[in-house]
This record gives sequence, structure tokens and C-alpha cells, in this order.
Amino acid sequence: MKKIRKAVLPVAGLGTRFLPATKAVPKEMLTVVDRPVVQHVVDEAREAGIEHFIFVTGRGKAVIEDHFDIAFELDAMLQERGKTAAFEELKKDLPKAGQTSFTRQQAPLGLGHAVWCAREIVGDEPFAVLLPDMLSRGCMGQMLAAYEKHGGNIIAVEEVKPEETHQYGIVSVGETYGQTFEITGMVEKPKQGTAPSNFIISGRYILQPEVFSILEHGKKGAGGEIQLTDAMIDLMADQKFYGMRYEGKTYDTGSKIGFLTANIAYGLQRPDLRDALTAEIKALLG
Repeated sequence: MKKIRKAVLPVAGLGTRFLPATKAVPKEMLTVVDRPVVQHVVDEAREAGIEHFIFVTGRGKAVIEDHFDIAFELDAMLQERGKTAAFEELKKDLPKAGQTSFTRQQAPLGLGHAVWCAREIVGDEPFAVLLPDMLSRGCMGQMLAAYEKHGGNIIAVEEVKPEETHQYGIVSVGETYGQTFEITGMVEKPKQGTAPSNFIISGRYILQPEVFSILEHGKKGAGGEIQLTDAMIDLMADQKFYGMRYEGKTYDTGSKIGFLTANIAYGLQRPDLRDALTAEIKALLG
């Protein structure tokens, strides 16, 4: 069983749910407290042991590449002015040389197509996919533990209310093994009342490289896009899939409510901000 070394981050999306803020600023660079959303996602993967980060970008996303590079002028200014703590913080966040790769998705053809664009960099080994809108602190560590137990393909899942299942990709539940279970089927945004469970696909995956040969066909699904869920359904004919119940809370920062909630939640977890932020929230609520 090969180690999971590489993670694909599809960051080519236009962020239409957040206009006008994302007209000139990539949605992945909007900040939760004082770190861009995409930095939080990279932090999660790095803490789990991921070694190589593959960003699938698009036009107008060059600032993401700049963020994960050295800023010579800024570093020099911080050192000259004795701002050692800020300089060390930037240095700590910087990936090592060769740990990041960037490739282009020239057209918005769906998540499956974005993942396929990373095929040459991933190569013939299993890999992780992390959706950069979704903040799920500690999720990738739980995913890798599930992979060590089961191998195969792993999908992070979370429970939602039955009346919300039509908004998500849903999995069917087979034999259960504690935190994990065998996935016996998947459906993308089922009609209300027809979902096989209330477990949604929540934005973290570990996939075997054979998925690329399926995505190669470019089969279009929901919304006229190449859906990753469709490719996983085809791959299920030959390989095992397991759902891992994420023990934590996911924040969808691509939505306004999710973004605002993430800022509050992450701010309250900061000892230097918690008391002042709590006081401000109480004052706003009267």
C-alpha cells in the first residue's frame, strides 16, 4: 500500500457566490482571521504528513502562487525593522523548494476535469484531493488513518438533515467499521426524499490513480460538467470505497454564512482574540 504523499487542490473556480469580493481577488485568498482560506487547507494537509501540493489554477490566480513563494522585499523589511515574529511566521508557512506545483485548467469544465488536469504531476500513485472552499481542521489526518486501515479509496462524509440531502453528493452505507463504513453507492444531488442516506461527501478524498483513466473520457454529468462523483461511481465497479465520518465541523467558506461562521469560530479558538471577540459579539447581540 503506497503512502499518500501528494494532494491536489482545485483552485480555478471563479467564486461567483462571493461577488463582488472575488472580482479581482481569488476566493481562496479571502482571509479567515489572518490567514487565506487556502493556507488553512494547506496547513491541514501538511500537519497530516502530505509532502507535495498540486494547485490546479486558472486565469487570475497567480497571486496564489505568489503567496506560496518568498517575498524578498517584505522579508527584508521585516528583518530591518526587527519584526522577528512576523518574519518567522512567514518562514514557517513557506513550503520547501519543490513541494508545490501549479498547473492550469483552461476552462471551467467541473471538479472531475480539474482533478484530471493534475494527472501528470500525480503520476501512478494514490493521492488526496482537498476542496479549498471547505475548512475541516484535522480531517486529512483522520483520512490518512482510515487509509492505513482499509486502503482503497476514502471519502470524508458528514451527516446533514434529511431535507438538505438534495443539495449534496450522497453515499449509500454498507458494512460499518467504527468511524468508517463501506460505500455501496453514490448519487449527486438526489431529488428530495430519494437520498439513500443523509451522509454527504464533504470535500476531502483519497483516490487511487486509476480514476484518471476514467476522467480521461470526459463524460459530462450534472450541470454539463465532468463530475468527480461520476468517475468515482465508475471506479467502484473495480475498487473499494470507504466513507469516513469526519469528527469535527466543516465550514463552507464559499458561502457567505459559512465564511462568516468560520471567521467567528476560528477567532474564538485564538487565545489572543477570544475574550475581545466574545465581548464584541455580546455587544452586537445586545
